[in-house]
Amino acid sequence: MPFLRAIADWYMSFVDDTWSDIQFTLERDPAATLWLEVLLAYPGIHALMLHRVSSALMRLGVPVLPRTLSHAGRWLTGIEIHPGARIATPCLIDHGMGVVIGETARIGRRCHLHQGVTLGGTSTMRTQRHPMFGEEVLVGAGASIIGAITVGAGARIGAGAVVVSNVPPHATVVGVPGHVVAYYDPGDDTILRLPDPEHDRIESLELQVTELRSEIQQLRAAVNSDDVPAPAASSETAAG
Repeated sequence: MPFLRAIADWYMSFVDDTWSDIQFTLERDPAATLWLEVLLAYPGIHALMLHRVSSALMRLGVPVLPRTLSHAGRWLTGIEIHPGARIATPCLIDHGMGVVIGETARIGRRCHLHQGVTLGGTSTMRTQRHPMFGEEVLVGAGASIIGAITVGAGARIGAGAVVVSNVPPHATVVGVPGHVVAYYDPGDDTILRLPDPEHDRIESLELQVTELRSEIQQLRAAVNSDDVPAPAASSETAAG
């Protein structure tokens, strides 16, 4: 009886978690209209459902089967989640193709991952080697977050960014390697932009190039006009 009760409790938790994911998807994805559509046609939901089964089996110490289910989930959805990863509810894996989540990754509540996101590791040791997310983290398409780093709550990772160091809460990170360019204040819904020396330098160089082009055009116009004075005669020619 205790065993059957444990299975029933896990099943109810599984249903509740899946329903939370569906509701979160309806909240965050304007293309989602009906819960049944999300359940049947969203690969991120299917990947999370399979992950919860494989993760439960791994915690029970079942060999081989958890990784086999993970592999089946990758084949069916294009999303690879190691059974050892911990993903809080709700979570949204948007589109999802190419998403890879490593064994020791930790994802907080209400996180939103787009397609092509990688949560990878850099160590060969059996320790914490994958990223740890706080709540409300948004990761753009194709971003790579590598190593045992912490991404603070409310952080936003831009598409294509490569993040290899800790990200403060409510920070916006872009670039390769990723660097903080702004902070979001959830209290008054404002964004505080930070100085970006690289961007400022590029703008300065573009301005100089524009000025040089203008000067070159003026010189060409002067050369082609009749107003260009003849070159002064040298002293030797004048003496002769």
